[in-house]
Amino acid sequence: MSDYIHNAGASSSQDDAAASFSYPWAAAPDIIRSNQKDAYFQSVLLTQLSSVIRSLYGARTAHNWTTEARTFTELLYLGLTTFVGNRTLGEEYCDIVQVEDDSHRLPSIARRAGYILSSVLLPYALNRFLPAFRRRLRAKLEVSMRKLHRRRASSPSRSKQPPSRSFQFQAYVLKHLDTITSPAPVYALSMAIFYFSGAYYQLSKRLFGLRYIFTRKLEPSEQRVGYEVLGILLVLQMIVQGYLHLQETYSHAQSVNVPSNNAAAAGNTAAIGGGVQVETDTTISAPLLFEAPQGADPVVQKERLAKITHTPQLQSHRYNLEDEDVMQWIDGTQQRKCTLCLEAMKDPSVTTCGHVFCWQCVTDWLREQPMCPLCRQSALVQHVLPMRG
Repeated sequence: MSDYIHNAGASSSQDDAAASFSYPWAAAPDIIRSNQKDAYFQSVLLTQLSSVIRSLYGARTAHNWTTEARTFTELLYLGLTTFVGNRTLGEEYCDIVQVEDDSHRLPSIARRAGYILSSVLLPYALNRFLPAFRRRLRAKLEVSMRKLHRRRASSPSRSKQPPSRSFQFQAYVLKHLDTITSPAPVYALSMAIFYFSGAYYQLSKRLFGLRYIFTRKLEPSEQRVGYEVLGILLVLQMIVQGYLHLQETYSHAQSVNVPSNNAAAAGNTAAIGGGVQVETDTTISAPLLFEAPQGADPVVQKERLAKITHTPQLQSHRYNLEDEDVMQWIDGTQQRKCTLCLEAMKDPSVTTCGHVFCWQCVTDWLREQPMCPLCRQSALVQHVLPMRG
């Protein structure tokens, strides 16, 4: 294949009928199938690397470094294929080649390197630093709201008036902080555009202008189908969720600004720290376009679960594992430790094969690889049962 991917058939004096053709752009099904194939091979590499780490440093280290191991396998896979100028196994499987969208040439090494770093390291950095950034921003917002509340409470004339615009804005940001700081809406918009155009399945490819062409000649009768219907459904979903969010926000603002509703609204508020009133309504408000990914933060997951199920969040574990009446079904002190974290079990949970772990440990493990950490039998997160002895 020459530098220019559009290949014109060489016409000669002996064969004037030789037709020329240009390689067509790859369709959305080909691109998605290629990415799914690459994801499969990356999962195989991750399983092998996790086995090596587990055999050298133990199951606890392998469990704690799962995210780093996944990032390393993605860099290794793309480094041995895309970075050196080769096609990935998924691209070879689907007969597609990556090219620059402006010049139709094979991608330069600068674009290939930029694509790899942005598609692998940028999500890793976001997942690692966003929780700390949210905690710091949430703390600053709470401090600022306390100051505004004390200033308002110190003045009798102000206390009878609705909260200020600044207070309402900060309360809104505090309530929807996870969603506002999440890149999920950007990813959703990029995916909707992909469904309509069939180009740039990943946001990093859109940033560096990398598209796919189909290397096989297509007959005029062959149709290249797309996923426009999915694009329409995704846009409708974003519109509906955005409308519900605006409606919920407007209704809440109206109830706060109307003095007669202040008493009713007080039943759904609670004081934080220095007496700042924040909403504690147990109904789930409309998300901002898309619900922000909760990540692996146990505190965030528990708060989300308590809000969805309308159940109070326990401040401590339900059962005392030092109580012999509770732990009589496990003999010996050593056996009462989780084999993943090597600590006393917290919320013991059992897999379908009968092994017991901490709830958080085993669910995190099964999300990465659906097999029991001990016997390697197939196990799914939805089949893990918490023990209520």
